[in-house]
This record gives sequence, C-alpha cells and structure tokens, in this order.
Amino acid sequence: MSAPEIVVLPDAVEVVNVGLPMFADAVRAQGRPVEHVDWRPPAGGYPEAIRALTRLHAERGAAIDAANAEVLRRLDTGVPFLVGVAPAGDVVPGLAGRVLLHCGPAIGWDRVVDPLRRSMRAAAVAEGWAADTAGADALLASGAVRLEPANPHDTVVPMASAIGPSAPVLVVEMSTPDGPVRTFAPINQGPGEAPWFGRDTPAAIERLLLLRDVAGPAVAAVLERTGPLDVLAVAAQGIAMGDDLHMRTQAATNLLARTWLPHVAALPDHLRERFAAFLGGNHLFFLTVAMAAARALTAWAGRVEGSSIVTTMSRNGTTFGVRLAGSDRWHITDSPPVGEALYYSGYGPEDGAPDIGDSAVLELVGLGGPAAANSPAVAAFLGGTMADAARATEVFRRICVGASSRFTLPALGFSGSPVGVDVRAVVELGITPKVTTGILAAHSGAGQVGAGVATAPLACFVAALLELAGD
Repeated sequence: MSAPEIVVLPDAVEVVNVGLPMFADAVRAQGRPVEHVDWRPPAGGYPEAIRALTRLHAERGAAIDAANAEVLRRLDTGVPFLVGVAPAGDVVPGLAGRVLLHCGPAIGWDRVVDPLRRSMRAAAVAEGWAADTAGADALLASGAVRLEPANPHDTVVPMASAIGPSAPVLVVEMSTPDGPVRTFAPINQGPGEAPWFGRDTPAAIERLLLLRDVAGPAVAAVLERTGPLDVLAVAAQGIAMGDDLHMRTQAATNLLARTWLPHVAALPDHLRERFAAFLGGNHLFFLTVAMAAARALTAWAGRVEGSSIVTTMSRNGTTFGVRLAGSDRWHITDSPPVGEALYYSGYGPEDGAPDIGDSAVLELVGLGGPAAANSPAVAAFLGGTMADAARATEVFRRICVGASSRFTLPALGFSGSPVGVDVRAVVELGITPKVTTGILAAHSGAGQVGAGVATAPLACFVAALLELAGD
C-alpha cells in the first residue's frame, strides 16, 4: 500500500470567484486578492427563454444577424426631412371622424390614466365636440369618440398627448430604395399649462388652439420659404452640444430657432409676434420634430423581416408595449414607474404617474438614454456625475447591435451612441432599456411634477423573443 500523497497548500491565495458575490466578500475580508465574475444563468434561468435563445442563436443566428445588419443600416443611414405642417385629418392615414390618437398601445377609456384622460378631454373640447371638459368626459365615456394608438397611423405623440383631426402635425418624409416613408408628430405644446402634461384647464385648451391657429400655419409658412429640414443633422449638432434629444432638447431647439429666425421675422403680422413668443419660450420644441424623424427610421427598419431588433417601444401610462422589426404584433405589460427621478419641490414618488408617451422611439435610434454620456443635464438623474451618465450609455451598448455613425459623443471619445436594441441581448442579460422622461401628476392634474429615468419592463421583451422563436 503506497503512502498517501502529501498536499502542499500554497503560501498565497489569489481567487477568481464565479457566481455568488458572498464568497468573494469572504476572501476579500481575509485580505486576499479576488476577482469577482458576475455570472448568472442566461435569461434569469427561465427554461422557455433559454430554449428560444438557443434556437435563435444556434439554428437561426446567421439569418437573424443578416436581418439585423440591414435594420441597423436603415436606422443609421436614413435621412428624414421635415417637409411641412398640416391638420392631422388631412394627412394622417386612417384618421377620419371623431377619433383621438393617443400614446402607447391601444386602450379603452375605462383604463386610461388620469393625465391622459385630461389630455383627451382638452382635445375633445378643442375639436369642438364638447363645450367643456365635463361634456367631453361624458362624450368619451359613451364611446362616441374612438380612441386609437398613434403608432399604427405612422404617428408618434409625446407624454400624455391626444390629438384629433384638426391638430396640426409635422410631416416628415424620407426617400428609400423600397419606397417613400411618411410619418407624423404633433407640434410640441411647450412647457407649463399644456394638455401633454395632463392639464385640461381653459389655458391648456387655449394652448391647443394656439397650435392650430398660430404655430401650425407659422411653421408651414416658414418651411415653404426654407424648404425641407434635415432633422437628424440638427439633432447630431444638438447631441454634441449636450442634448440627449429626449429629456434635454435646448441646443437643437436653439439651433432651429436661429435657422428660422429670418423667416419668422417675415411672417404675416397676425402670426409673427405670437409665434415668436411661443417658439422663444418653448425649449422643448425640437422634441416632436426628432420623434417624427425617429419614427420614420423605425418605420423603414420595420419593413425588414426576421430581425430581433425592437422598432416600437411605447407606453400610455397603463401599459407598455414593444414590437419587433417585420412584425405588427404588440407585446404588452404594465407601464413601469419612473424610478431614478428628481421631483419638483413638494412632490415625491407617490405623486407620479407611471411612464407614459411614444417618445421612447428616440431610444431606439441612438437618442435619449443611449446619448446620456454626453449630457450633463441627464447625468443629474443618473447619479450626478458624467461617469454615471457614461455607464448608462455603456449599458445600452451591451444590448444594442451597433453604434451610430452620426450621433457621436465627445465625452466618450466621439464614439457613436448605441443603436439597435436586440431583444435577444435584452432577455439573455436581463437588461432592459432605460428611458429618460418627464413625470406627470398621477391624479391631481398638476401637470409635470418631475423628471427621471424609467426602466422598461422585461416581460414584454420576453414575449417578443418567444414570438420570434416561434414558441
């Protein structure tokens, strides 16, 4: 019988720990070097999602990657132009009769959150369908006004917006090899007492009439003089100047106002002064211009079959929905709260409504959250430092298939912002997009009460993944 082998323990121990961090903490507490690997089962260990990921990577990976490359190319190279303004009923497909287009997935009146109800009431009064908000409430409750989501009408609306046939909309057009793309968004209503913030006061209704009677005709007249506007060329300059083009749009708005200034001065007397005052006091004006352009990019990208890239991400304050390129099917779950937030004085989390609006389309084309790294204003909501903002952009990079060639971030060495949210990466890593957004009062009608960052819910991405896998 041979002698037992003598095991000699090392004098020094260096550890690589995989999985549970408590073991790394224990080694570290004993003064030894340790590298912790934050490993966890893909897709949170959910068997159906793991099977779907296996199929989508192993069996269909090459085909999906090819489709994704084409989607990325379209998102990165499409050139949408703002070409005009017109009443929604004249240009938006399928908008006829008493109908209001709203943000997010389809929803019935009985489930509409308070700020969106107020916006719908204000819109119904502005359309002349009711004499006051009480009459509008009864009309909407009766079903005499149809409620339809804006996205299927090639339209996007911000925050708690609702628009009817007389509302002026920005018209964006883009030429592509497989046919033209035409998309729409309302003129931004501006800060303060406005329906998109969940207000239905007389002043809020008057704001809608100002858009119809002054801002709409004024912008149309300006564009007749200037010709089409290359929207994303302005957006790229705004990004370099500290905008994220979602929460902060001041730089792009100022650039646009400077470009338009001589033409605003040439407007007729009944438009010039009132529009100049409106534009000069509306630092958010460019938001919906960028949204319409982003919708054009996702509409073109959405024509590609077999991609795993998300081309719709929208919320109505009750539900949150996503769609993949090449699919008209919505995958819907509850709208999340706005978690990383700063509230106005006197307000807190209990006062805020859930995440709301179509503006998350911006995050799908490299704006908003993906561009956070270069925006000091957004950094304040992400921990307070530019390093925190950079981490937010890098998290997006982990779930996106590529980087923008036009939205470059000086604070990150002029690298491109992440583009093309891949549902496979979202589910595998359990990392969902973060959306920079405003916060509306949940019940009081006080309007905007803060701003912050909403984390998209995972469930709808899992459902989209299973659809793509054929499960």
